[in-house]
Amino acid sequence: MATTLDAPALTDVELQQLLSLLSGARTAVLTGAGVSTDSGIPDYRGEGAPVRNPMTFQTFVASERARKRYWAGSHLGWQSFGIARPNRGHAALVTLELGGVVSGVVTQNVDGLHTRAGSRHVVDLHGSMDRVVCLDCGQHFARSAIAERLEAANPDFSTPGAIRLAPDGDVEVDDIDHLVVPECTVCGGVLKPDVVFFGEFVPVDKFQAAASLVQRSDVLLIAGSSLVVNSGIRLLELARKRRMPIVVVNRGVTKGDSRATLKLEAGTSETLEAIAGGLLA
Repeated sequence: MATTLDAPALTDVELQQLLSLLSGARTAVLTGAGVSTDSGIPDYRGEGAPVRNPMTFQTFVASERARKRYWAGSHLGWQSFGIARPNRGHAALVTLELGGVVSGVVTQNVDGLHTRAGSRHVVDLHGSMDRVVCLDCGQHFARSAIAERLEAANPDFSTPGAIRLAPDGDVEVDDIDHLVVPECTVCGGVLKPDVVFFGEFVPVDKFQAAASLVQRSDVLLIAGSSLVVNSGIRLLELARKRRMPIVVVNRGVTKGDSRATLKLEAGTSETLEAIAGGLLA
């Protein structure tokens, strides 16, 4: 995922190399947190990013207090996600999809910004913060409905004046002991935002959808991901085994740099706009 440092603009040579690889090809795009930084959502691993200890799935399931802490922070973070707007990079991907260059987007982000921007074929590999699932019966709920219930059950719960938002929609909240967390209205079970926690596996159907998108494409473009998460590396390896060109656009080192056909040290918004301008002008 991208760092917060500025990166040099693409050189003419780099841009021509990039356009040459993508011209006439069906391009699958894998995005990470670096695509959303221009929307005000920070990344996990960029230089200057605070050290975080995100909650694991095992802790969430095992501890009621942990679930209260998570739901308090996640609720406030989700409100901030709602304020975030798609940026120029998201818009460029929509343009590229409409123009037949991009065959679809696989995203590691849970902010829903690709869909809100207008991308039609999006695989949200790690889930989406706007959905909630019951861990007991599997029922799904709109996040807005659960938010209304949480606020109704906790009338004194208010948003702090300043919060630190994380890429997974979580924030730090200290006073959680009296928080009432909604239960599933179908079975009374434990509710969880429909996102993949640390220590939890990506659903098989989601990964299969992402893999299918890569297999039906000619090029894999990785934008704003450091590829630390295993699911991203698996898709990169799938592309590499199929001998597909792999382009990595990221500010900073990624785990896929040595396997990329072309690595560009650049911001995602300006690079995606340059691709759209160069191929669809």
